[in-house]
Amino acid sequence: MHSKIFDILAEVEELLDREHLFYGHGTNCARDEALAMVLSVFDLNYPVDNDLLSLLPSSEQWLDLNELLSQRIFTKMPLPYLTNKAYFCEHKFFVDDRVLIPRSPIAELIKNNLEPWVNIKRVKKVLEIGTGSGCIALSMAMKFPHLEIVATDISKRALEVAKINTKAMKLENRVKLIKADLFTNLSGCFDLIISNPPYVAREIFENLPTEYSFEPQKALVAGENGLDFISRILQDAPPFLNDDGVLIIEAGVASTEVERVYNLPFTWISFEHGGEGVALIEAKHLE
Repeated sequence: MHSKIFDILAEVEELLDREHLFYGHGTNCARDEALAMVLSVFDLNYPVDNDLLSLLPSSEQWLDLNELLSQRIFTKMPLPYLTNKAYFCEHKFFVDDRVLIPRSPIAELIKNNLEPWVNIKRVKKVLEIGTGSGCIALSMAMKFPHLEIVATDISKRALEVAKINTKAMKLENRVKLIKADLFTNLSGCFDLIISNPPYVAREIFENLPTEYSFEPQKALVAGENGLDFISRILQDAPPFLNDDGVLIIEAGVASTEVERVYNLPFTWISFEHGGEGVALIEAKHLE
C-alpha cells in the first residue's frame, strides 16, 4: 500500500539528504527540494493544504515521483529544468535550459515595493536588461500595474521563453520584449533600469557545482573578473536614464571587484531573506 503524500515528503527529503547535491536554483536544502518535487508531481500549489498531504497518490504519480527523483540524483540537473517550473515573487514561470533559473534577491525588492530604496510612484518607464525568462520584468508588471516596461535580451532563445511567460501571464500589452545587446536597438529614457547581467568570473565558473553546467554559460560568465557586462552597463546607461532616474544592477560575486574598480557612490541593498550584491546608483552619479 502506498504512503500518504505527507510520508512521501519525508522519504524524499531523506533520500535527497544522502546525495551530494547542490541546492541554490530555487531551493536551499533537501527539505525545500523534496517539497518542490512533491508539489510538481501532485500538481499542488504553495502554501499546501494539510488535507491534501493526507491523500494517497496514484500509481502513476508514484512512478512520476520516482523518475523525477532518479533524474535529479543521477544527472544533477537542477530541479526546475526537470519540471519546467520555477517560482519568482510567488509567480510560476516556465523555464528550460534556454534561460537561467530565476533566483535573484531582486524578488524580495519587488515584493517590498522597492522600498525604501526607490519611490515606485515616481517611476513610469522601466527597462530590464538581460530578461532571460522574463521573471523580473513580468513580476514588476504584476506588482505595479501603472508601469510601462521594456525587457531586452541578446539571446533569441531566451526571448522565446520570456514570450511564453508573457503570454501565460497575459502581459503582452504591458511588457515589450526586444532582442538587443544591452542598449542597442533602444530609444527613449527610463525612470528605472534594472539588470541581473552575467557577473561570474571564468575561473569561479569552472569551479562551480555540476548543477550550474546545465545553465546557459553566456548568461553567467563575464570574462576574467566578472565585469564585462557590468562595465558596459555603467558606461552606456546615462543617455537612457531620466535626470532623476535610477539604475539597479546585480553584481553578485563580482561586488568586491565593482567596488574596487569604480569610484562611484553605490548603495548596496540589504535583504532580509538572504542574498546580496545588488547595487543602486542614481543617474546623476553616472554622468
